[in-house]
Amino acid sequence: MSTRAATYDATVIRREQLSEHFVRLVLAVDGFVSSGVPDEWVALTIPGQFQTRYYTVRSYADGELTLDVVVHDHGLVTEWASGDCVGDVVTVSEPKASFALPDDAQWLLLVGDLTALPAIARIIETVDGLDRLDQRVKAWVEVPVEPIRSYVDGDISWSVPPAGVETATSALVEAIEWPDGPGYFWMAGESAQMRAIRKHLMRDLKLPSSAYDVMGYWRGGGHQRQPRAVDPGPIWRAGKAAGKSDEQIWADYDAAREASGE
Repeated sequence: MSTRAATYDATVIRREQLSEHFVRLVLAVDGFVSSGVPDEWVALTIPGQFQTRYYTVRSYADGELTLDVVVHDHGLVTEWASGDCVGDVVTVSEPKASFALPDDAQWLLLVGDLTALPAIARIIETVDGLDRLDQRVKAWVEVPVEPIRSYVDGDISWSVPPAGVETATSALVEAIEWPDGPGYFWMAGESAQMRAIRKHLMRDLKLPSSAYDVMGYWRGGGHQRQPRAVDPGPIWRAGKAAGKSDEQIWADYDAAREASGE
């Protein structure tokens, strides 16, 4: 039996410039089934390419899949998404996701940069109204220029990195005043900073692995952004089966990502 993810042909039916660095693409796709998990992502393959890039599903309804794409100075998808791509046929994979709010969570903290904003927005919309969170849902979002305040409602602190600094999301985490009681922390952004934050959560704050999800969405230093090139699921399951600790499993995951060039 094949273990390859199912793929679907999709047609770009609308394109909207949300901001200088943010483009919304709406795709018409038959057969796609959303997982319903708010940080789900798909692999996108654009015309004329065989490499894929990964994007959060901002929404899916009535056969229309919405992806909000960050565009940069260069990149596999940037030039294509920056132009007139309406009518183009692309390929998307079935979704994967990792957000898992524990049943006993009383608070939720979200941190990320512009690449993480679609997931943060969808998470906020998904958990809105959960009484057990005691209204303690807080997000910190770093954007390259002016905040996109109309993008999502909620308790969000916006920031712009200092001049000459690519990203400073780790500083946002260092300034957090952690709520009392059990909760959940979700973060996504530049890979090297995410590895450091993961160690901070495990070693300094001693949070259980079920209390956070920290993902490297892109590599700094001019590397092309490619979220989740390595699926952590098989590594996690294999590590647990081998009796490894959470720290050993995450070390295996980081090593696999570095070996993949992510």
